Amino acid sequence: MPDKYHLPNTMNVLVIDDHPLYRDGLKALVAGLEPTARVYEAATASDALCLVQQAVEVDLVLLDMNLPGISRLDALASIKAAFDSASIVVISADEDPSLILKTIEAGAAGYIPKSTDQVVTINALRIVLAHGVYLPPAALRQTQLTGCAARPAWTGGAPELSERQRAVLRCLLQGKANKVIARELDIAEGTVKAHLWAVYQVLGVTSRVQAMCRVHELGMLNRLG
Repeated sequence: MPDKYHLPNTMNVLVIDDHPLYRDGLKALVAGLEPTARVYEAATASDALCLVQQAVEVDLVLLDMNLPGISRLDALASIKAAFDSASIVVISADEDPSLILKTIEAGAAGYIPKSTDQVVTINALRIVLAHGVYLPPAALRQTQLTGCAARPAWTGGAPELSERQRAVLRCLLQGKANKVIARELDIAEGTVKAHLWAVYQVLGVTSRVQAMCRVHELGMLNRLG
């Protein structure tokens, strides 16, 4: 668990869920996390995309994947494309580990089952806001079973990354696409890919989910801040 997390001066949060009562619950949860946050809400993916036309900038999206009129991963893809600089956290009743890992590989910064209690949910959001990725325990166990624990090339201690590699890794853990990382760091997209390749080599991993798992395994999260 990170010791601290950093928020924009005014954090804008978008809650997307087709159940009004659950939207109200998420809004109350956000207020408990950060009382000054401005919360927008939408019942469908289409409603959420209307905020783009209003030039609303969003820092954090809480997304229910079971929305009417659109498949689950398509909903994630469309929201991620529309709010490409936001951290997207999926909140869903579906606890299938394979689906959870697919959402992380697709760029979500976290996945919180709706059965999760309030304290754990708030802590999960704090992890995301501290540039981490949150996975429920069942999904973490699945990453270990599918090769997350592949051994790195170094022995002992935490891996050494350059300042630029740490910056790229921070963005990656927030679920940001390569083009967004390039824009934020003012470097070419090809340079981002080169840095990611180097980071994967240092960490001894081959995917985003594995990189997330390794960062937490090595206790690197605070050092990336």
